[in-house]
Amino acid sequence: MKLAEIVRLALLEDVGHGDVTTEATVPAELEGSARIIAKQELVVCGHDIAAEVFRQMGATYTPEVGEGELVEKWTVIARVSGPMRGLLTGERLALNFMMRLCGIATHTHRTVARAGTLKVVDTRKTTPLIRRLERRAVKVGGGSNHRFALYDGILIKDNHIKAAGGVSEAIQRARSHAHHLLRIEIEVETLDELRDALALGVDAALLDNMDDETLKAAIALNRAFAAENGTRPAILEASGNMDADRIERISDIGLDVVSMGGLIHQATWADLSMKAD
Repeated sequence: MKLAEIVRLALLEDVGHGDVTTEATVPAELEGSARIIAKQELVVCGHDIAAEVFRQMGATYTPEVGEGELVEKWTVIARVSGPMRGLLTGERLALNFMMRLCGIATHTHRTVARAGTLKVVDTRKTTPLIRRLERRAVKVGGGSNHRFALYDGILIKDNHIKAAGGVSEAIQRARSHAHHLLRIEIEVETLDELRDALALGVDAALLDNMDDETLKAAIALNRAFAAENGTRPAILEASGNMDADRIERISDIGLDVVSMGGLIHQATWADLSMKAD
């Protein structure tokens, strides 16, 4: 969904027939300006959607700091100007979007800072219809993205395996369905399942809810299998029960990727406010 349409629908939800408070108290001809202020240390994210909110309100939005910049408390991150009615009606919606996106970017920044060279990615645990915005916030915060949606990557999970009749059947069906450029990843919960998946030639394995010692054993198994068979090691992605502390602890054991849905769904909204001049 395009940015303008997201904002249009959000304004329809929030404003409806009109902002009765602003229309009752603010003269239609009054022009003005305001500052958007960070009320905590945060990573700035969401200039584009905030600008679209104010554009649809007939106002101008001007960033004062760059997207992705880490700023201190009380930093003015943007200024808006135009009809005061438009500024006040658009205020809460613009701030809501930015508070959500700055929160994700800030949480991701703090997590990735502890990951060393280990790649940290998000998941599809996103808010419906604004996934693109939330995943961009992950990248702004220094993280990376997993597959965007169901259409751009094969990830065989436990329920697919059950429905297909087993690991082997699921992988064979996926391979017959996929074109040659599409990788196949499968979720495994045990070393035996990983061994079976490697034997069937998967490109990647998602190591689900394994403890640290089992992760290390999985890495050793993957390397040994590749050496014995003269193949490349599969990509190993760890997921489940991930937070910044654990990611720091396992950052150098040899994983390729850690996926963490909490980059998005556990992020706390950042604190912003708009003050009229």
